Amino acid sequence: MSDQNQKQINIELDEKTAEGIYSNLAIINHSVSEFVVDFISMMPGAPKAKVKSRIVLTPQHAKKFLKALNDNVKRFESAHGTIKDYEQPPIPMNFGPTGEA
Repeated sequence: MSDQNQKQINIELDEKTAEGIYSNLAIINHSVSEFVVDFISMMPGAPKAKVKSRIVLTPQHAKKFLKALNDNVKRFESAHGTIKDYEQPPIPMNFGPTGEA
């Protein structure tokens, strides 16, 4: 690809966003036109969990995100070993509307 075809995007990251938000659970809903990913922070023994962030993606971007995340997990495991998947009991979900548009 020539230099003329390459476009650069300047991405700004403010200080608050750079701190990140802790999440140990994600709930995914979808409709024909979008995927909705709710990132949740759930503390052990607490009867309530709180959605910390919601990301809405087009189906095309959801698929690109899936591929990018899969590629990154493979690279991480190549460098650091297999990520263990601990079995956890199902969590009854009862919040907000479903992902229908």
